[in-house]
Amino acid sequence: MSHSFGVAIESLVAILLLLTIGYCMLLNRRLKRLKADEHSLKATIAELITATEIAERAIGGLKHTVRDVNENLGDQLAAAAQMSQQLKIHLAEGDNVIRRLSRIAVAARPATGPEPETPNVSTAKATAAAAQAFSDRRRSDGLAA
Repeated sequence: MSHSFGVAIESLVAILLLLTIGYCMLLNRRLKRLKADEHSLKATIAELITATEIAERAIGGLKHTVRDVNENLGDQLAAAAQMSQQLKIHLAEGDNVIRRLSRIAVAARPATGPEPETPNVSTAKATAAAAQAFSDRRRSDGLAA
């Protein structure tokens, strides 16, 4: 009995060793795949880091470009606002000149009808009106237009 009991135990140990060897082979294959996946994952991570660095540089360049565009656009908007204000002033001055020229033209227009031999009172009034219009043609700085 002890001999068959020893053989049974030895057989059980041999079977367990065969199972252990088979399981170790299975684990070895899995570890090889895991290491291969680790290398591909490292390569993927390196590519991702490179792509991230490139994207960061591109974003930095875009920020710089946006800052330059904002400054340039701000300057152009300020210049446009100033030019608009100057155009308003020039238009107002042009309106004033047109009104004064109209008054001068109306004042200088000869009276309709036959002129008598004696100096006409309406001609004197027209001359006075023309002189008045001329004196009204003063700019804001005090110079005649």
